[in-house]
Amino acid sequence: MSWRYIKALPAVALVLAASAAQTPKLDTASIERLTGVKGKLDEAGNVFKVSAPRSDLDVAASGVRITPALGLTSWAAFQKAGAQTMVMGDMVVLEDQVSPVMDIALENRLEVTALHNHFFWDSPKVMFMHIDGLGDETILAAAVGKVFSRIKETSTRRRAGTEARIDPAKTTLEPDRIASILGVKGDLKDGVFKVVIGRTTKMHGHEIGSAMGVNTWAAFAGSDDRAVVDGDFAVLGSELQGVLKTLRAAGIHVVAIHNHMVGEEPRIVFLHYWGVGSAASLAKGVRAALDRTRT
Repeated sequence: MSWRYIKALPAVALVLAASAAQTPKLDTASIERLTGVKGKLDEAGNVFKVSAPRSDLDVAASGVRITPALGLTSWAAFQKAGAQTMVMGDMVVLEDQVSPVMDIALENRLEVTALHNHFFWDSPKVMFMHIDGLGDETILAAAVGKVFSRIKETSTRRRAGTEARIDPAKTTLEPDRIASILGVKGDLKDGVFKVVIGRTTKMHGHEIGSAMGVNTWAAFAGSDDRAVVDGDFAVLGSELQGVLKTLRAAGIHVVAIHNHMVGEEPRIVFLHYWGVGSAASLAKGVRAALDRTRT
């Protein structure tokens, strides 16, 4: 080892120490206070994770009692991103908690990035909602705290039966009126009026579209006064939050957010939705969501 190299070592050490000293630290005490949940700091990565076990749930899947340690734990992890802070998390919710928890997240500058199941044959049904955000640390922590609070507030709620009894075989709604609102033609078959709007992306260097499943669709059944709509939106990542907010504003529930493909360009996210109400109001809600996309 050269003498010049040895003499340089203290200077390098000072630079590294100064750099480490300049790295902003998380205010872990503030995060715990604002989220209302205790956390643990990963000092190596400067990541602070708060966890809220869903010990209030009594869930069984295929004869197995599911405990928080088996995956029934909501969490949120905070990490510095330059002068800002980012948060990522996963919220454990029952079916009837999905919409109120999603609403509070979207209302408080958090993004909802996925919604799916982790188990088969679980009762009651458990869903997992992923969130993320980037911005001021205190604002993000307060937002996560509101999400945790909403989960607690709704933990005793249970559905009181079926919202509506709709039989497609007895459909009487007016397809032309729905098509006029949507601005898209569709087909009525077996009591279900369905519209399909194609999008395109590329897989393996080749363009694929509606026939390969890259499409937004909506299916309506029932009457003009009481109808059901369910379907799937194919959206770009930049469109997802706007579509979520618009559907929820229309009283339409989002039941899943996930991918159907891997490696496509541009990336397409699919969200499944479900709503019950007047045919016109449901169609207007879907139309407003369509307006949030490039479709």
